[in-house]
Amino acid sequence: MRLNADFSHFASVTPAEYHWVDSPSPGVERMRLDRIGEEVARATSLVRYPPNSHFSPHTHPGGEEILVLEGEFADEHGRYPAGSYLRNPIGTSHTPAVGDSGALIFVKLHQFDPSDTLHFARNCALSPWQPDRQPGVAYKVLHTHKNESVSLERWEAGTKISFTPLKGGLEILVLEGQLNTQDTAGLTHYPSGSWLRWPDDATPTLSAGDDGVVFYVKRGHLRPTLD
Repeated sequence: MRLNADFSHFASVTPAEYHWVDSPSPGVERMRLDRIGEEVARATSLVRYPPNSHFSPHTHPGGEEILVLEGEFADEHGRYPAGSYLRNPIGTSHTPAVGDSGALIFVKLHQFDPSDTLHFARNCALSPWQPDRQPGVAYKVLHTHKNESVSLERWEAGTKISFTPLKGGLEILVLEGQLNTQDTAGLTHYPSGSWLRWPDDATPTLSAGDDGVVFYVKRGHLRPTLD
């Protein structure tokens, strides 16, 4: 399967375009955002666990990155409420099992640099927002390795930023509020739940909606093409 697999072009998915599909574990569903491969794949997805569900034991041959969006995710290593961020490097394994609240998670698979071996889980909801040099912007750093950086950002209403060429691209998942993009076609609105990805050397202009916006953002991790 190849879905949004051309990393030299902009890609986006809004909640209106969601199409949930069954996973190999009963009741667990996926919304595929990008994918190269079949069951073992380089993939970016939303995964929805109903209450009291589980996923088969598995190893991460290419690493796994998780942001818990709703409910409480869990495995044999711990319990992770909404707002938690997990990194499971190459070669780690676990058996997800979710309790009464169910869970919705954002997952990225097979996207670790082999030298990125930091294994951790943290509840980002407990971390304070840090003010950025850009007025109206605050952030929480989640992880950095080589050219890759992962953070949460909060933009106040009216904040607008025109980016210089993005080395290694940019990927965003809108968590709260609305993110707007401006180009020659005009203004496009992306509500909470939208996923966007810009290629290497892109120069997007982004702005916060009327109620501001909070989003997950990853920078510097994309090459012009990935096979």
